[in-house]
Amino acid sequence: MTEAPDPEVVELATKIFDLARQGQTEALVAYVDAGVPANLTNDRGDSLLMLGAYHGHADAVSALLERGAEADRINDRGQTPLAGAVFKGEGAVIRVLLDAGADPSAGTPSAVDTARMFAKTELLELFGAH
Repeated sequence: MTEAPDPEVVELATKIFDLARQGQTEALVAYVDAGVPANLTNDRGDSLLMLGAYHGHADAVSALLERGAEADRINDRGQTPLAGAVFKGEGAVIRVLLDAGADPSAGTPSAVDTARMFAKTELLELFGAH
């Protein structure tokens, strides 16, 4: 028999994921610095980094990467933060992730596949995938 999650823990986790979505970098990193894992994931496998990247928060993405978040962590749908940033057209986030070593060919669809899907030729050139 599986024990139900503590409602207070669920509430706190929800708050932390919302901070990543909203780009509230200072509050988010305060939790990470206090011991919340930089690679914390939600029930869909979305990491804090994925949520920050998808919602266009380059500062939050950078701060999470500095604290050990994995640039290429794949969610339950096979997507990476870089592919999410490409899908949303978040140029600043794309640059931060690439500078941190994110792999444009990781995931399904990958950032390269996503750029091809939306005919983003400038990104294909950036990724070296003409």
